[in-house]
Amino acid sequence: MDKLAVAQPSTEDWAVQRKMIAILRILAQSEQPLGATTIASQLEEQGIRLSERQIRYHLKIMEERGLTQSIGQAGRVLTEKGLDEIQSAMISDKVGFVVARIDRLAYATTFDVNTGKGEIVLNVSFLPADELPAALQVMKPVIEAGLSMSDLVIIAREGERLGERVPPGMVAIGTVCSVTLNGVLLRGGVPVESRFGGLLEIRGRKPLRFVELVSYAGSTLDPLQIFITGQMTSAYQAAVTGNGKVGASLRDLPAVALPRALELIERLKDYRLGGVIAVGDPNQPLLQIPVGFERAGLVVIGGLTPMAAVTEHGLQVKNLPMSTTCDFSLLQPIWEL
Repeated sequence: MDKLAVAQPSTEDWAVQRKMIAILRILAQSEQPLGATTIASQLEEQGIRLSERQIRYHLKIMEERGLTQSIGQAGRVLTEKGLDEIQSAMISDKVGFVVARIDRLAYATTFDVNTGKGEIVLNVSFLPADELPAALQVMKPVIEAGLSMSDLVIIAREGERLGERVPPGMVAIGTVCSVTLNGVLLRGGVPVESRFGGLLEIRGRKPLRFVELVSYAGSTLDPLQIFITGQMTSAYQAAVTGNGKVGASLRDLPAVALPRALELIERLKDYRLGGVIAVGDPNQPLLQIPVGFERAGLVVIGGLTPMAAVTEHGLQVKNLPMSTTCDFSLLQPIWEL
């Protein structure tokens, strides 16, 4: 039997598609319409050199496809179809996307354990404004049980910005993302690697074992978000009864840096920041997961765990993990809301 021939895009086709996706991403990151001159400058920063004429050519094609919209002399903006294109195109480019985002946001974290000032990383969750009181009531037992990065949150109302603008009739809740820990350790001289996101079984209010694991390096999506949307968590039950399944991640770091890491983790508690629920010994498995030679493991609770409980209660939530950075001083205890 003859083998089926699979059409392969030419090298030129791939190159053109990459350039168009790069342009769409630049438009997606801008709050204002952009023209060819600005786009050319931002592309060059990414190592992509296109003339303004070439960019106008690509923009014309994208407008014909409904991916962009012209706003006269002001330039072009991204359409909903263009946003969908970014999210679905070039799957090979997305492999390792989560790790790259973790590294970028960790580097952008400026929180200083000596002053308690600086930028931290937030997860942002959107829900109908009238469901906010119910969501807060569900979140509180989870946070009180220690199944969160912090009891500090930030609320943004309709029309305000928290990473992105809050839509009409909605409210946004910002919770501390676990990538904040990566950033604090990095600033403190401790390089840390996020290896797996997983579903962690809690028994008797203690972490027992991972029942599911997804490698950050090979994933195009945040693993913890997968578990939440797949209704695989039982975070509220874990908080109330001490038994359940929650999102968590396994990180590792050089064994020689473990004392310094523990010092920084302890310092974070002074600012109501935490999240580390298990620490391994050098060269020893942690919760049945092996670590590399001269490495030590950390298990960190998923920053979206309180929002997982909200989802479990049937409330309509759109979660954006690792969404944005925020000045630490803007957060407040959930108990005061």
